[in-house]
Amino acid sequence: MEQIAAEAGVTRQTVYAHYPSRPLLINAVIDRITAEATAALDAATENGGPATEVMLGWLDVTWQLFERYPLLQHPSVIAADPTDTDRRHAPVVERLERLIERGQDTGEFDGTLSPAWLVSATIALGHAAGAEFAAGRMTATQTTAALRHSILRLYGVREA
Repeated sequence: MEQIAAEAGVTRQTVYAHYPSRPLLINAVIDRITAEATAALDAATENGGPATEVMLGWLDVTWQLFERYPLLQHPSVIAADPTDTDRRHAPVVERLERLIERGQDTGEFDGTLSPAWLVSATIALGHAAGAEFAAGRMTATQTTAALRHSILRLYGVREA
């Protein structure tokens, strides 16, 4: 909390006045990151275009958020309460399901798997990619390429 206060140019007491504990501050930061991710998906979806392009664009943006916010790689965040994790993912899940349904309706995505399953698998792959990167087993470039390729395969998209 002291480091955060110093970085923000305020006293530690000021930080505690807004966030009485470290977990509350971390939750607020993660909620803000989630809002950025949903805004990115909304922006990508509003621009129209094929569902595959929207999905890949969204993956790129969310990966950039992951790289920009190292907090997301911290073990305390990774091992968060499942209820908090579900709550945070809810806005993303809703948007991804709509995107997947659109892609299935247009024939871009394989329609044999349910959107709910594809969302769960997408989130799991994203977490796996983050863990590989955080552990130093893959570079950002390798991780991004693997995630994009894996998602396309999962969704039944043939890569050009």
